[in-house]
Amino acid sequence: MNSELFNLLGIGNLDPAYLFIVAFVLILVLLVFLIVTRVKFRKLERKYNKFMQGKEAQSLEDEIVGLFHDNRLIRSENEKNRKDIIDINKRMARTFQKIGLEKYDAFNQSGGKLSFALCLLDENDNGFLLNSVHGTDGINYSYSKEVNAGMADVELSGEEKKALDLALDSTNR
Repeated sequence: MNSELFNLLGIGNLDPAYLFIVAFVLILVLLVFLIVTRVKFRKLERKYNKFMQGKEAQSLEDEIVGLFHDNRLIRSENEKNRKDIIDINKRMARTFQKIGLEKYDAFNQSGGKLSFALCLLDENDNGFLLNSVHGTDGINYSYSKEVNAGMADVELSGEEKKALDLALDSTNR
């Protein structure tokens, strides 16, 4: 078969069967691409329909704007909570957190352990020691001693020392 178009393209002596085979292979490749593209499109369409189910574009936009608004509220609440926690931690450092109590019988009476030494310390081991002595005549005597950095400002009795040691060790229990 002689064709002027084929001669211009430089394939005038080519058997037309080869052209049909090449065209047929190209059509098959394009058909495979079409099928793959259609399958991917269907998957995407199903995902889109599931996402848009019961929604209109306007209501979806309102929902997204609402989510951004909620996000801002959550962030501001989070910042407020962070500041509150810092404030609580500062206050906690000044509160009594360590307690030591030693009950004893001041005069070795048979009346029981009615006297006591109570030590209250903060985070930095500052606080006071309260000693209450129950006397034989039924009168109670109470006095306190200041404690700074775990050390008393005056000499301690054995019971007071035990109460102080209990308070200092109370965080390890």
